[in-house]
Amino acid sequence: QVQLVESGGGSVQAGGSLRLSCTASRNIFRSACVAWFRQAPGKEREGVAAVGVTGSTSYADSVKGRFTISRDNAKNTLYLQMNNLKPEDTAMYYCAAPGPQNSAATIGTLTCAFGYWGQGTQVTVFS
Repeated sequence: QVQLVESGGGSVQAGGSLRLSCTASRNIFRSACVAWFRQAPGKEREGVAAVGVTGSTSYADSVKGRFTISRDNAKNTLYLQMNNLKPEDTAMYYCAAPGPQNSAATIGTLTCAFGYWGQGTQVTVFS
């Protein structure tokens, strides 16, 4: 079993920035496709950004040019740098990694399977 713990959420004015972190209880990021998802109230969960096995990254159109996903394998940590935030970015943000029972999701040009999910961190952007 792997635990994923997100942090870094908060409330920020439109145009501001936040950096989310997701730390895994063991090293599962190094050779896996991992990603950030978000879910706003009343909306379906959507993939935001993913980083593949080779290090390639992919983003949802709505965040391209504003969000950057990265990982630090030595720290077992996945990051999401979010710049120029907009009110429509308000959501609960989750990190995801492959697990024993996966479901597939496509984020931009990457299709990966995810079975481990964090508990989420809330991002609120006010105008």
